[in-house]
Amino acid sequence: MKSLILLSVLAACTFVAFCKPTSEKKDRVHHSIDLGERDPEDQKGFQFDHEAFLGKEFAKTFDQLTPEESKERLGKIVDRIDQDKDSLVTAEELTAWIKRAQNRYIDENVNKNWKEYDSNQDGKVSWDEYKNATYGYYLGEEFSDVEDKEAYKKMFRRDERRFKMADKDGDLIATREEFTAFLHPEEFDYMKSIVVTETIEDIDKDGDGMVDLKEYISDMYTPEEGEPEPEWVRNEKEQFRDFRDTNKDGKMDHSEIERWILPGDYDHAESEAKHLIHESDKNQDDKLTKQEILDNWNMFVGSQVTNYGEDLTRKHDEL
Repeated sequence: MKSLILLSVLAACTFVAFCKPTSEKKDRVHHSIDLGERDPEDQKGFQFDHEAFLGKEFAKTFDQLTPEESKERLGKIVDRIDQDKDSLVTAEELTAWIKRAQNRYIDENVNKNWKEYDSNQDGKVSWDEYKNATYGYYLGEEFSDVEDKEAYKKMFRRDERRFKMADKDGDLIATREEFTAFLHPEEFDYMKSIVVTETIEDIDKDGDGMVDLKEYISDMYTPEEGEPEPEWVRNEKEQFRDFRDTNKDGKMDHSEIERWILPGDYDHAESEAKHLIHESDKNQDDKLTKQEILDNWNMFVGSQVTNYGEDLTRKHDEL
């Protein structure tokens, strides 16, 4: 499990977005930031935990609840996380729950899109079905009716390229697994290259196929006139120079971008679980009681572990 979701770069494919202050802050990074790198303001307001993995829209679910309702729902979720019923939540239990929440999100997202695109209901989604449902009208008019014709053409080409890469047998007809790879390429090893390529295309403004420091920062941060540079931006510049640009040529190439956004040895669900325990474990036993979790409810109701209350609005037979 390499990430939850998805950069909004294609008509039907979006990656996780969390922002400070621009709308694409860090949305390309398919792993959590080390605790020491987290912005102090995010730590105080739990903004990182609320948005880093599921995005702003999902975080809004709990925003509509009173603190009492949030705590009540969170308490019920804790009972389900505690698989061995010893009244303690371990990092392993928390990690397993987060991963299950991620998988449910992907399954539900694929199901929703499957119904929309499998127009002939043959249990597969062809490129023609997807293309016609997404771009049909505009293709007929050669995108003449849209304001940004070139942007739509670019989206179409990128969708087609990604669909063909996800389509392992090359028949331009996607099975459910292939369609899942199309919608969530970051979850499949054989799709890594396209994720990196699309990332470079989005950030690389001078068209040299690489990402320099200015492009890297500009993708995350748009300064307001007269405002001082935030500390987290200075930290990001150091990260770029010290760790991202491994060959020290001033730019990130394809392989360096891949190590940045899709680190092979990083389990972000485990990292988030450890972070939640680190912030809530009052007696420092590396486990959490229900009370410790409820005492820090504001962090938990906004993180992956709760799936933002969605688990409590459905039957729990599958949990």
